[in-house]
Order: sequence, then structure tokens, then C-alpha cells
Amino acid sequence: MSGNMRWRLAVISLVAFLGLIYMLPSIGTVKQSFLGKFLPDDVINLGLDLKGGIHLTLGVDVDKALTNSLVQMGRDVRDQAKDDGIAVLRPQTTADGKRLQLVLASGDKRQAFDEMLANHFNVLVVDNVESGPDGKFTYKLSFTPRYASELTRMTVDQAVKTIRNRIDEFGVSEPDIRKQSDNRIQIQLPGLHDPERAIKLIGKTAHLEFKVVDDNADLDKAQKGILPPGEELSVLRHRNPDGSYLERPIALRSDAVMTGEHISDARANFDSNNQAYVALSFTPGGARQFERVTGENVKKRLAIVLDGKVYSAPTIQEKISGGRASITGHFSTEEARDLAIVLRAGALPAPVSILEQRSVGPSLGQESIEQGIYSALIGGVIVVGFMVLYYGLAGFVADLALVFNLVLILAGLAGFGATLTLPGIAGIILTIGMAVDANVIIFERIREELRLGLSARKAVDTGYDRATLTIFDANVTTIIAAMVLYQFGTGPIRGFAVTLILGTVASMFTAIFFTRYLFDLWLSRRPPEAGIRI
Repeated sequence: MSGNMRWRLAVISLVAFLGLIYMLPSIGTVKQSFLGKFLPDDVINLGLDLKGGIHLTLGVDVDKALTNSLVQMGRDVRDQAKDDGIAVLRPQTTADGKRLQLVLASGDKRQAFDEMLANHFNVLVVDNVESGPDGKFTYKLSFTPRYASELTRMTVDQAVKTIRNRIDEFGVSEPDIRKQSDNRIQIQLPGLHDPERAIKLIGKTAHLEFKVVDDNADLDKAQKGILPPGEELSVLRHRNPDGSYLERPIALRSDAVMTGEHISDARANFDSNNQAYVALSFTPGGARQFERVTGENVKKRLAIVLDGKVYSAPTIQEKISGGRASITGHFSTEEARDLAIVLRAGALPAPVSILEQRSVGPSLGQESIEQGIYSALIGGVIVVGFMVLYYGLAGFVADLALVFNLVLILAGLAGFGATLTLPGIAGIILTIGMAVDANVIIFERIREELRLGLSARKAVDTGYDRATLTIFDANVTTIIAAMVLYQFGTGPIRGFAVTLILGTVASMFTAIFFTRYLFDLWLSRRPPEAGIRI
């Protein structure tokens, strides 16, 4: 055997060995050896349509995130103005939540205030300035369009990351979480068959806010919709001993003085009465903010609002330092633990709503797998039989390449951690036809050269040389199209694109490299003058 044949045999042997290692879960002894350090898991992940599970589409309320950012920006403007000796009063958002309104106490400071805004808050633009008879100026500001767009994108990206962390902590295997247009998030949870639990885990936004209670508000008028500007009516939840809940009206300042984005840890604990509560720890920045908020509101009640409902509203007795707080809402033990988990995994930057909910049963997924396997087997048998009948021994070589091709596809799915979906099975079936198509082109080229009177060796060499470029061009264009599908498609389309890319790459290797080696090996064992029949 020549040196050229030896290195080609070594490459084929290495590819085949790795393909079997990745594909066959039964080779556990090899995986547990030193090779296991370099090889990923060899289990092929099944998609939602094959394994069954939950499909959810969430909508992110980015307007709420923009409003919260404006509220925080108003505090920052006031603090910076105070440092510069400028008095700024009542920073708050407008009724639509899209603009920040504040009052400049002295008109003499207007130029200094404008310079401060330009130097420190260039993401804000002044929409309107109104002068009052008392010499005060009312400013209305909003975010620049560019910053608002960037903040919207960051809000959705953070929501995706938070939901992913939350699902990972709950232990759902192989989730598919991706951002979609119109501020939507698609979530697929293979293997989870309890829709209520999925909604409870993911649908709970865990949007935590701290708001000041207005104890002087007239609750009777508030329940009729009569509220002072900048206030809102909410409900205070109280859990009864029998597990039921009692809700009482409570008036709050609309703007949150702090949100849950500064939480670094959350744990379920028990007080001296064995009542469950959630202990919170803040980040260093959050600790400073919480200290400032409690210092400014001593002897006032601070409502802890989770997803729009007030869980507790303790009275602030003194400024609280140390970056620790607690949520006491008469929780059951399970409720306290679940709440601690979602807060620890990350509070969402904005509320989310469930726009779509679907469940796929495991029996339907198993039926899809069986039908896909039957289709692949039937298609494979037909192709294998046709190639042997039409091309004889050369057709048998093509069939070996087809089997090798399927091994490489499955190995690629396992090695890259890709997810196999029902359209992915369709891609494998399509690849069966595409894999032998390359061999058909090569065989027909070889037939043409034989009819021209070339020797067997020369016909094979010329046939492969002339067909290779055609096969390469066709397959590269297919791979480019599949990459576009993968980049811009959703779950099922991406599953099809993955198997199409893997199948196309594998078919080029098996058709051009593997079958060429088998032909060269066959011809090397025959007399130079002997012919071949294709």
C-alpha cells in the first residue's frame, strides 16, 4: 500500500472512530477513559416535537422598564443637582410614563441646571420647559430615541438571560429560549409535561418594587378612582391560617423608590413564630440605595410589591444600613422557597405576559420519532436497492458511503450538542438522497470516460477530478442556504438546517474522499489492464 493510501486510510479510520464514539451511548468504557476529557456528551438531544413538553411565548413590557429607568434617572438628576447646589423638586414621571417631570426651584440656576444635564445626563432631551408665576421652572424630559432603543434591546436581552437562569436553577433539561421580534421571547421546555408548573415557574415575573405608602389617602375615594396625582391603588395580601388570602386596598406612590434589580441573594427563612419569610441581600450599590431610601422615609410605610401585589408594608423605624431586608407575607414554606428561587435567579427588568401556550404530549413525540424512522428506513432501502441494481459493485460502494454518512450526521448531532427535531429528521431523509446524488454524478462521469476508451485507472481518476468541482459548488451553495435558515429561522426550521448542514458536509467527505479510497483500493488489487463495470 502506497503512502498516499496509508494516510487516507488513517483519516478515514479516525473519522469513523470518532463518529462511533460520539454516536453510540453504549461505548461507556471509552467515554470514561482519558478520552472522555476531550469528548462531549454522546447523547442526542430531542426537540419539543419529539420529546414532548411545553411551548410558551412571552411578551416583555418594555414600556414599564423605560418608566422605571426614568424614575431612577429622576433620582440621579436630583442627587447630582443637590451636589451642585441646585434645588430640584418632585422628580416624577408623567401620567403616560414616557417623560420625566421635575421642578427647578430657582430660575437663577437655570443655566447651571442646563449645563449639568448636558454634562452628566446626555441621554435625556428637554421636551418642554414651563415657567411659573413663582419663578420656578417645570421641566419635561425624555430619553433620546437612540438610548430608548438601546434600553429596549437591553431589557429584552436581560429578560432572556434571567429566564434562562431561572429555568436552569429549576432543573429543566435542554430548554430552548430565544428572542423574537416585537419584544417577545419563545420558550420550549422538552420533557416538562405540567403546564401549570411551567406557568408558575416562568410566568411569575418576580418584578419586585419598593413603594412608599400614602396612609393619608382616602381609600373610599381611591376605590372609586379618585386619587391624587402620582398615586395608585393596590391590594395588600394577607394569608389566613387555612391557606386562603384576604386582600385589602392600599394607596401607594406610583413611582417605585427601588426595584429588585439590585438583589444579590434571596433565601427562605423562618422567624421566631416559625413563619416563613424571604431574606434579601442587596448588591453594594443596592445597599447604598436602600439606605438612602429608608433614611428619607423614616416613620413611613414602605410597601414591598411583587408582580403588582403588596406582600407587606412595614413601617421604617430608622435608616437601614447593611444591605439586608425581608419580605414577610404570611407565606407557606413552599411559596417562600419558590419566591426565593426566582428572586435569586434574577428579577426580570420588566413584567412579562404569556401570549401563547402549547403542550406537546410525549406519545405524540414518540409517534413522530417512529414515523420518521420508518420514513428513513423505507427511503434508505429504496435508494440502496436502486444503487446496487443500477451500478452493481460501484452502487454497493455508494451504499457503504451512505451508511457512513448517517453515522457522521448522528455523531455531529451528539458532538455539537444539537437538538434533533421532526424537521431535522426530514433533513436526514433528504440527505439520504443528496448523499447518493454525488456518487451518481461521479459514476456517470466514469462511465463517460470508459466509453471514450480510457483505462479503468484513468477513467476513475478523470471522473473524480471532473465531478469533484461540480459537487463542491453545489454543496457549498446548499450549506450557505442552510446557514441562512439557521440564522434567521425559528426552532423547527433551525432543526432542519442543522441536519442539512451536517448531512451536506458528511456527504462531501463520504462521496469524494471515502468512495475514492475504496475505488483506489479495489483497483490497486487488480491488474492494470483489467477493466471495471459501472
